[in-house]
Order: sequence, then C-alpha cells, then structure tokens
Amino acid sequence: MKYILAIDQSTSATKAMLFDENAAIVARTSLDHKQYYPQPGWVEHNPTEILENTYKAVEQLIDVTNINKNDIISIAITNQRETVVVWDKRTGIPVYNAVVWQCNRGARICEDLINQGYEPLVTKKTGLIINPYFSASGVKWILDNISGARKAADEGHLLLGTMDSWLIWNFTNGKIHATDYTNASRTLLFNIHSLDWDSELLNMFSIPSTMLPKALPCDAQYGTTTLTGILNETPIAGVLGDSHGALVGQMCFSRGMGKATYGTGSSIMVNIGEKPLTAPRGLVTSIGFAAKGKVFYAFEGNIHCTGATIKWLQDDLQLIQTAAETEELATSVNSTDGVYFVPAFAGLGAPWWDNDAKALICGMNRGTNKAHIIRAALESIAYQVKDLMALIQESGINLLELRVDGGPVSNNFLMQFQSDMLQARINRSPIEEASALGAVLMSGFALKNYAEFQDAADLRKMNDYIAPRMDSEKVTELYAQWQKAVQRTLMK
Repeated sequence: MKYILAIDQSTSATKAMLFDENAAIVARTSLDHKQYYPQPGWVEHNPTEILENTYKAVEQLIDVTNINKNDIISIAITNQRETVVVWDKRTGIPVYNAVVWQCNRGARICEDLINQGYEPLVTKKTGLIINPYFSASGVKWILDNISGARKAADEGHLLLGTMDSWLIWNFTNGKIHATDYTNASRTLLFNIHSLDWDSELLNMFSIPSTMLPKALPCDAQYGTTTLTGILNETPIAGVLGDSHGALVGQMCFSRGMGKATYGTGSSIMVNIGEKPLTAPRGLVTSIGFAAKGKVFYAFEGNIHCTGATIKWLQDDLQLIQTAAETEELATSVNSTDGVYFVPAFAGLGAPWWDNDAKALICGMNRGTNKAHIIRAALESIAYQVKDLMALIQESGINLLELRVDGGPVSNNFLMQFQSDMLQARINRSPIEEASALGAVLMSGFALKNYAEFQDAADLRKMNDYIAPRMDSEKVTELYAQWQKAVQRTLMK
C-alpha cells in the first residue's frame, strides 16, 4: 500500500493526515497554534510557529503509524485562505506576523479604494469585492507600516504568499516560490480571466510584482522535499485552498454540483463551469479548482449563524440540553404555527450584508411553545441556505445536487426541510476531512493516478440521498414569509 501525506494548515491548527490509495484516511495528528490579537479587530499568526508545527505534526504521524517512508508517494497541501505572509528571501525570516483572513486592519485601505471608485474594476478582474477579508490590503499594510519593508520590497528582497506558498518555499529550501490558482484567486491581485497576476491591481495596492509566487493549477507538482529529513525526497503534488478542497473532496466536478458545510456558520460553494460568470450581488466568484488542463469556477457565499443558533438555544436560553434533541422537538409539532426566527446575532451575511441587523423571533401567539421556536430555528438554517441558492439559480445555474457535511447534517428534519426548500436533491456525506481529501485527489491527478474526473468520483464510498417532498406552492408560501421576517431585521 502506498500513501499520500496531506497537510491541512487551517486557521486554528495544522493537521497531518495519511490517506491510502483508495483515498481513505488512515491516521491524523494535529497541533494548535497561537492566535494573536494586538488590537481590537486585528488577528495574526506566527508563520515560524506554523512551519515548526507542520514538521512536528508530520513527525508525530510517522511515529504513530510506524510507516515506511518509502511508502509515502507525495505531499498534498490545503490551507486557510487569504492569510498572508511577507518574508525576506535572503534570510527566510518573516518581516511581520501573518495577517489572518479575519483581520480588519486593512479596512481603511479598502474604504479609500472603494471611495475612489475602484470596486467595479476589481470585481470584474477578480470576481471579489474590495474587503480586508482578502489578502492585498494586509500586504499593503505591512509594506507601509513595518520599518524598512517598503524599501526592501522595492529592491526585490521580499516575497509574499498565502500559507501554501510559505510552506512550499520552506519545504524546498527557497527553491520554489509558488501558489495554486485557488489561493491566488482570493488575494485581490489575481485576474481570474487571464489566470495571472494583474499589474493594474498590483499598482492599486502598491505591491511590487517581484514579491509574487508563480501561480499554477491545483494538480501541478511543486518541487520535492524531505521536510528537513523527516521523509525521503518526496514530490509536493496537489495544492488548493480549504473551501476549494471541500468542493473537490465532495467530488463536485460538474457544473451545478454544490457543497454546503454546516458548522457554526455555513459555507456554500457551487461549481458554475468553465466560464467565470459574474456573481449575483452578495456572492463572489472564485476559481473553484484547476485540474486536467481545465479551470472550473465557483460562486461562493458564507452565512454567519447556522449551528451557532442551536448553540444559543442550548447554552443561553437552555431550551434544550443537547443539539440532538432538536429533531424530536421539531417533529412534535406539524409546523412553526407562523413563527419565524431570523438569527442575525452578528448581523446578516450573504446575500443581505447588513452588519447592523438584529436577531428576531416573530409570529408568536399564546399557543407558541418551545417546540415551535426550536423548529423555527432549524428552518432558519435551511432558509438562509436557500437565500444563497436562490440567487445562484436565478443567475442561470441549475443546482443538480447539494452535497452536505458538518454536524447538523445528522438532523433528518433539517435535511428534509433543506431539500424541500431548495426543491433539489440533498446528498448527505460521510466524508471526514473533506478539504484534505480534495488535496489528496489533486495529488492523484498530478501523479496521473486518475485519468478522468470520474475516476476520482468513483472513490466516493456512499451516497445518502434526500429528495424533496413538499409541494412547490407550499415552499413559495413559507419562503415568502421568511423574506418578510428578514426585512423586519434589516437596518439599512
């Protein structure tokens, strides 16, 4: 048996995982890294700590499995997106901590560019909006605020990269400075039409082109490494951002295939095919993945509160003791009896984008009990996903199937209601570590283990289908009332 080593460098930890030839996970290790908050709204990571943790996690994995190093045929990487590092290529030392995707220090930079009217141009080239969530403003902040950084960058001494680039550069002892198209597409510096760094965008953010990594398809080979002697010389093959990894790990290789990850919030991504369509307002367009000589694009949106709503009912209102109770309570009543729950605890995200919106429970009467409220809370999760999917479908994308993962997908009531609201088939996934699996599949393409996308899709072990049962007129009626409830929360 041969194995692929997957490295998942996420926001809170770095995991090392071993997958076998059938893309099944064999073992995993994980090491957390520290979060730094130097000012309110600022978030940083120590890139050197993350690099050291990566080596340690791999060493632990080798020790735990007692695997023969000769049996590891490649290293695949998936990573937290948008988090960016600037380092000196002469020393390999970062000039500052990594600016994390959650960091808001670039807000003023972004506001200035928006006020100057640049956003339509940026959206046309990148598929994104001007926002500190993406990497460019973090790089500009470092160059403008760290002593000597601007001069060193202008002289060609500094490099920048998302976490995949930082790892690859170090793994190859500075020989390879590269990233993949998906990570590049989240920087605000990459033209998703020409598949290259855009000089106009670089000038807009005052970033020298000499700092940039080479952008490659996800299924490229990115050099070789021993990981400082931990392994034999092994190819780095298969790289992509974590959300894109989940899209691939869910085998969403066809136009109209989508994935929804249900967690504290929810991440929605739908394959829109080989043309970079303009996203409906409230969503963004990214490169979904690039392999087999093809580039597939995706619409993406993120929801603030889904699983967090159930946690609030459990911990703060104490209406339930465990999340598992919600299914029985929800099915103990025939409907919410007109109750709607809009969980705008942190404002509303896509597609509403109102940070000032407030949470609301409405439509109650004297007969309302906790079962109605619990059912309304579960339904709110499905309604919010429909908010995004409705926009995607209105743009001309026919949703073939939504593949779902995360803790809440075990709730049969929620999944059935989700299928009803979308009037589409749900495929409940047993996949663990979907992002890492996506990187492993890309590594398989790089090593020519799979001739076609279908060869990788055939590795999917099982399907758990849920089909819509509700009449479409009833769906329309319920959803119209949900939209009215949302309007009551909006402050804009």
